[in-house]
Amino acid sequence: MLSVIFSLVALVVVAVSASPIELEGLEKRGLATVYTSCKNANQVALTFDDGGWIYEAHVVDTLNQWGAKGTFFVQSRMSNLTHAYNSGHQIGSHTWRHLDLTTLSWDQVHDQMWRTELAMQRILGVSPALMRPPYGNLNNNVRAVAANRNQSIVTWDFDSGDSVGLTVQESEQRYAQIAKQHPKNILTLNHETYASTVYTLLPYALKTLSAKGYKFVTVAECLNLAPYKKSGTTYKPGKPDGSWNCN
Repeated sequence: MLSVIFSLVALVVVAVSASPIELEGLEKRGLATVYTSCKNANQVALTFDDGGWIYEAHVVDTLNQWGAKGTFFVQSRMSNLTHAYNSGHQIGSHTWRHLDLTTLSWDQVHDQMWRTELAMQRILGVSPALMRPPYGNLNNNVRAVAANRNQSIVTWDFDSGDSVGLTVQESEQRYAQIAKQHPKNILTLNHETYASTVYTLLPYALKTLSAKGYKFVTVAECLNLAPYKKSGTTYKPGKPDGSWNCN
């Protein structure tokens, strides 16, 4: 009987102390779905990790010039998000500190995800429905936390190689090769933190893949999913003040 009472008290304490975002998905169980490729034919999802970086505005402008949509998986650096979001591009979570989530506890993974969501709610007024774990590393613990936070996990089926030491010419060769193979769809991995990716590789990829008839869409569109969570809570973008501290 005492154990039942203590359990009820603990539940009340969580409900009282937790913010709305912390309460989302408390009853959710199981493992989050992991998507490694798109679903729809003739679509390419260009994704950019590790933002928001100083080049993000240029990435957005380049995509806009081509009538393309992209997806930005962002971490604690969140400059230029409003420009990308208002241009119709998708913003997803890359968690807060770009840590290998497979080395963390459940609570630590949850904290990395929660901080990114909170920042996006304050800056954009939305909460991401999709997340990409740093390095693409995941295990059942990461999937369980993502399920708890009502998020799906997205990796990729094409890596431009820009983050592993390839030259821009070598990355272009990868795009040329995948274009020649012409798969049904492509879910790419790029990084907005490299000037060569932003100023050279991205225009090449857009030109090469568009010549094959592909349409550039967000990850959510290529998976037929909603880009942001609908929790019943309305988030309003605000202006930075002393309370904006997620460190």
